[in-house]
Amino acid sequence: MAESNGSVSVDVGTIYLGGKEHRVKTACGVVSVIVYGDREKPALITYPDLALNHMSCFQGLFFCPEAASLLLHNFCIYHISPPGHELGAAPIHPTDSVPSADDLADQILEVLNFFGLGAVMCMGVTAGAYILTLFAMKHRERVAGLILVSPLCKAPSWSEWFYNRVVSNLLYFYGMCGVVKEFLLQRYFSKEVRGNVEISESDIAQACRRLLDERQSVNVMRFLDAIDRRPDISSGLKKLKCRTLIFIGDQSPFYSEAVHMAANLDRGYCALVEVQACGSMVTEEQPHAMLVPMEYFLMGYGLYRPSCFTDSPRSPLSPSCISPELLSPESMGLKLKPIKTRVSA
Repeated sequence: MAESNGSVSVDVGTIYLGGKEHRVKTACGVVSVIVYGDREKPALITYPDLALNHMSCFQGLFFCPEAASLLLHNFCIYHISPPGHELGAAPIHPTDSVPSADDLADQILEVLNFFGLGAVMCMGVTAGAYILTLFAMKHRERVAGLILVSPLCKAPSWSEWFYNRVVSNLLYFYGMCGVVKEFLLQRYFSKEVRGNVEISESDIAQACRRLLDERQSVNVMRFLDAIDRRPDISSGLKKLKCRTLIFIGDQSPFYSEAVHMAANLDRGYCALVEVQACGSMVTEEQPHAMLVPMEYFLMGYGLYRPSCFTDSPRSPLSPSCISPELLSPESMGLKLKPIKTRVSA
């Protein structure tokens, strides 16, 4: 156990293809961070959606060979879990204060300071994308770029608020029951992946369902409460000058919100990629659809697939390294919209 500036890190051994868990003490509780790779490389931090962690939200992307080679060759990965969402997490004590979205964004700053990180690349999914965007707005000098999947930026609509209240009540009275899992799978995946009477549920959905069994309902309720109380950040998006790549599945319940966010970001810094026949969690459902847009996006930072380099890159991820011609939406993948990743039968 080591102490540093009031934070605590505990290495619990090698897990998940060489990643190590660090438990970082913050003002709002302990946060689990799984670190993969060479810490001399630029940092990529991830933040998952509601009731998920790095295993259930980003495993598909990092198990996709081409995407893994692009990301793991160029970055050291820091998977941040929302409080109580890490593998094997115990229930958070009921007397502990419930963090707000602002608190969760500030936790990220504490994690970066603990590891001694400067400007980082950020990748988040839905609720996690909101937290990372809020972090980027509050601490612009600490974010080199954003890769957002089915992001949120507005306050909850009445329908989303009602949906969240139903899920919260079910979690409180029945825990992670079958109905809650169905609600969450609808949030994450397309109809095709979820299956129906005629089509069996896909392996992806079944694996996610099993991983949801491991979540502590009280911990999920706390994250849901924070997201349910989120403020609208649309008005501040124009001031966000870091390059942003947005992915959205055309069957995502948050499709209109992602389009709204892209429209409110500076067009010179933002690109929107629509993935057909896909739900919100593109990282799991169609990770291969993210490869080419990410390659274009990362070229602006001088980062490439391994075949382009003989040595691992050590370039800092600073906005000054972006070539002006690579700041156009077309160069960041907008010309690829929409991407058809499935052939109709």
